[in-house]
Amino acid sequence: MTRYIFITGGVVSSLGKGLASAALGALLQARGFTVRLRKLDPYLNVDPGTMSPFEHGEVFVTDDGAETDLDLGHYERFTGVSARRTDSVSSGRIYSTVLEKERRGDYLGKTIQVIPHVTNEIKDFINIGDGEVDFCLCEIGGTVGDIEGLPFFEAIRQFSQDKPRGQCIFMHLTLLPYLAASGELKTKPTQHSVKELRAIGIAPDVLVCRSEHPIPDREREKIGLFCNVRKEAVIAAYDLKSIYEAPLAYHREGLDQAVLDAFGISPAPRPNLSRWDDVMDRLTHAEGEVRVGIVGKYTQLEDAYKSIVEALTHGGMAHRVRVRAEWIDAEIFGREDASPMLEGLHAILVPGGFGERGTEGMIKAAQYAREHQIPYLGICLGMQMAVIEAARNLASLPDAGSEEFDHESSGERRFTPVVYHLKQWVQGNHTVARKVGDNKGGTMRLGAYTAKLTPGSKVSDIYNATSIEERHRHRYEVDMTYRDALEDHGMIFSGLSPDAKLPEIIEVKDHPWFIGVQFHPELKSKPFAPHPLFADFVRAAKDVSRLV
Repeated sequence: MTRYIFITGGVVSSLGKGLASAALGALLQARGFTVRLRKLDPYLNVDPGTMSPFEHGEVFVTDDGAETDLDLGHYERFTGVSARRTDSVSSGRIYSTVLEKERRGDYLGKTIQVIPHVTNEIKDFINIGDGEVDFCLCEIGGTVGDIEGLPFFEAIRQFSQDKPRGQCIFMHLTLLPYLAASGELKTKPTQHSVKELRAIGIAPDVLVCRSEHPIPDREREKIGLFCNVRKEAVIAAYDLKSIYEAPLAYHREGLDQAVLDAFGISPAPRPNLSRWDDVMDRLTHAEGEVRVGIVGKYTQLEDAYKSIVEALTHGGMAHRVRVRAEWIDAEIFGREDASPMLEGLHAILVPGGFGERGTEGMIKAAQYAREHQIPYLGICLGMQMAVIEAARNLASLPDAGSEEFDHESSGERRFTPVVYHLKQWVQGNHTVARKVGDNKGGTMRLGAYTAKLTPGSKVSDIYNATSIEERHRHRYEVDMTYRDALEDHGMIFSGLSPDAKLPEIIEVKDHPWFIGVQFHPELKSKPFAPHPLFADFVRAAKDVSRLV
C-alpha cells in the first residue's frame, strides 16, 4: 500500500517546497522505506521545455525523455531514485489530455468541466504506480490561493477522500516573517495561509515554518492552536549553509517523526543517517579550494545551471575540496579580451544553451583553455563551441559555425556549418525524423542514449567502461564530415552513438584535461555518488591549483 504525502506552500513562493520534499524523501529512505516524488505544476505550458531559463530556471531531463521542473533534480540528488515522465505534470498537459479525449468522443457527449473531468485527470495521474512504493510525495507548485492552482488543490482533496482513511496526509510550508522593529516573529501570515487551505477542504497535518530566527515554544503552541495542528508537528525550517544539510536539519526538528506519527506508524524504524553524515563531513572539512569559471549565457540566474553547480559541488566532495564557481557572461566576454577574465582560474566549463547570443565568448573560452592547458569541460553547446574553435584555429576553416546561427538570421548563410540541425537519429528500435520547421516543444533528442567509448581514451578511463548511458537535450550535432580534419589536429572523437553516426564525446590529445560531451552528465550526479566526469574534472582543477 502506498501512502501519499501532499506538499503545499503558502504566504510567498520559493520557500523551499522542493528541497523539503527531497529531504523528507531522503529521511524516509533512511528509515528503510521506498519513495517516489512527483511535481504538479499549475502553469499552462505543457512542460518547461520551451521556457527561457530566465523564466523558469533549468529544465531537468529524465531518462525517458521528459522535460521537467528543476525540483525533480533535487528529488533525484537526494534520493537517488531516477525520475520518470510520470513524475511531472502541468496544467497545460492535463488540459491538453482532457481536450484530446473530448475530441475523440471519450466523454460520450458530456459537458466538459473542471470538476470532475480536469480533477479526475489529475487524480489519475497521481495514482499512476500506486502500490509500487511505500510513500509517494507529491509537491504542488505555486502557493495556496493562486487561481491556476485551484484544480490541483481540489484534486488532492478529492484524492484523500477516495483513499482509505489514514493513507494521505498534507504538509504545508509557510513563512514566519521577523519584524526587527518589534523584535518578534509574526504568525498571522501562517494562520491566514492555513485558513485559505482549510477553506478549500484541506487541513494540514504537518506545518513547516520557514524562519530566519528560532521559533520559541510559545509561538509553536500558538501556531498549533490557531492552525489546528499538534505542537510537535510544527516544524522549523531555518536557512542553511548548504542544501545538503537539509535532511539532518529536518531530522533534528522532527519532520520525519511528525510525518510517521500522522500516519500512525509506530514504532517507527530507526533512521540510518550515515550517508548524510558523510556528505556533510566532506562539505564542511574541505582541504582546499578550486576556482572554476562558468562561461555561459544565463549567468544572471544561477538556477539556469542548477544541476551543473551541484555536480561541481559533488565533484569537490569526492576530493575534499571546495569548488568556487565564478560566473562569466559569455556575451560580454565575446566583446572583450578574454585573458584577464580567465587568468587565475583552475578550470573552465562552458554549459549548454540555445541560440547564437554569447557563443563567440564561449569559443574564446575554449580557445583559451586549449592554448593555456587549462582543464576544460564543454557540455552540449559547450562541446559544439570547442569543435568550432578547433575548426577555425586548427583545421583551416575560419568561417566555421553552426547551422543554428544561420537559421536565426534572415536565411543568409554566414558560416561553414560544422554543427548541423539533427534531422534523423535512432531511438530504441525506431528512427526519429525531425525538420527545422517542426514545433519546438518536445522535439529534441531527449532522454537517455547509449554511447560507445574508444578503449584507452581519457573518457574510457574516467568511466572505467567502454559503453555508457547519458541524458540528452539538443537538436544540433557536430557534423562527422569534419572528423578526419579535426583528428588530424589532435581533437579525438572518443565517444560515438552505437551506429557510429553521431559524435557524443570529443577530447584533445596532449592536453591535461579537455573534454566536450554532447549529453548532460550533470543530471545524473548525486552528493553520495558524484558523476565520474565532474569528479575527474575537479581533480584536474585541483592539480592545477597545486601548481599555481
